[in-house]
Amino acid sequence: MSSDTPHDLGGEPEIVTDTGNASFPDGASIRRFALPSLLGVLTFLTPVKVDGNWTILMGLISDTGRDAVGAGMPWVVFALLCISATGTLYAISIGRKRIPAGSLAARLFIVAPVWVALRVIGLIMGTMTMFQLGPEMFWSPATGGTVLRDLAVNIVPIFLFAGLLMPFLTDYGLMEFVGTMMKRIFRRLFTLPGRSAIDALASWMSSAPVGVLITIQQYVSGHYTAREAAVIATNFSVVSVPFALLVAKTVGVDDRFPEYYMAVVITGVITAMIMPRIPPLSRFEDEPFDRLHALREEESSGDVPLIHEAVTLATKRAALAMPLSVQFRVAFGHILDIWFGLVPAVIAVGGAGLMIAEYTPILGWLTAPIVPVLELFRLPEAAAAAPAMVAGFLDMFLPALLGAGIESELTRFVIGVVSVTQLIYMSEIGILMIKCEIPLKFWHLLVVFVMRTVIGLPIVVAFAHWIVF
Repeated sequence: MSSDTPHDLGGEPEIVTDTGNASFPDGASIRRFALPSLLGVLTFLTPVKVDGNWTILMGLISDTGRDAVGAGMPWVVFALLCISATGTLYAISIGRKRIPAGSLAARLFIVAPVWVALRVIGLIMGTMTMFQLGPEMFWSPATGGTVLRDLAVNIVPIFLFAGLLMPFLTDYGLMEFVGTMMKRIFRRLFTLPGRSAIDALASWMSSAPVGVLITIQQYVSGHYTAREAAVIATNFSVVSVPFALLVAKTVGVDDRFPEYYMAVVITGVITAMIMPRIPPLSRFEDEPFDRLHALREEESSGDVPLIHEAVTLATKRAALAMPLSVQFRVAFGHILDIWFGLVPAVIAVGGAGLMIAEYTPILGWLTAPIVPVLELFRLPEAAAAAPAMVAGFLDMFLPALLGAGIESELTRFVIGVVSVTQLIYMSEIGILMIKCEIPLKFWHLLVVFVMRTVIGLPIVVAFAHWIVF
């Protein structure tokens, strides 16, 4: 299946990693690395407190842009749905051969049949929601209204500003610096390059889609193998700290947020240590996306201090960074690609998932076998909790909504933590993973979701029983 995920078509130039005889970089080279990288850190990775709530600068910029548009944001989403679907159908009607290969139009509108269907279905469901047409189950606030007016209106500005600002995080040497300093630890614990620490931090402090976008870009650029990219995307694309707090508030355990987030971190780290070492992730090939231009992280020679090696590699990468005007032009093409591909899929898949949860007993049937397991773990209201344990595969916020009405605080705590550590939710992250260059299939994501739940649930329950309650 062809991909319509944005990527740097030019890749990244190779950086020579032999630093054994290199002198320490001069001040100008260090500033070229440090200043843009500092901006990237401040934008994506530094928590700031605004009106009593913690967020990051990129999130604040995104929220400010969304609030500035205000009530017009759903119409912006609807316009993107219209352009995406009509542009794709027009491209099909005139024929692929009439659109220059490699052009922006080809990247935006020449897509595989499954994505054509998702774009058309997304437009249909978006139209029904905007104008409240057809059966209420399609456009009610709990279904179509949630994905269009709550989820999609946040996705659009997040990807706009993340796409424009991400080069400061990835193109000026920060990945090389952190990767060199962390590579021994990450290799030992997670079988991953040290630079993947940036992916994890970007997810925790920003959003899971931003972390996945960085992983895609790094895989296409040659820094990760297929196995590494698959492991990073499915194990480190954690929801942001602000979203974790929102989940905690929704399930009514925000008064225990320090314990709650400690459980998230412990469960996530243990799971990330186990998952890369077992199938299906262990069976992905350790081959880069472009075998001719692989930019692999090498072992330290030991001849120079690690900080010397880190700064040297970072300054070499910063020296190769494209001019900002070129970076922004490329980034805007990426943003359009994401908007036209992801937003309709979120509307279609997320809306369908919420309709299944709200209007059918299917989740109850599917989760009946889970009830005895939850009872074995001494979880109160197990029958009510079981659907929330699997609903996260459809939408990231669904478990919190389903668990909010449960009386037991212990059970709500477990649901809140498990939902954040499952990571694979099809309404946003799942679609992005399937549609990108990383060779993840739907069945991979389903198996990973189940395995993460099986591994994480006992850890969360034990933490809740023995430490929190």
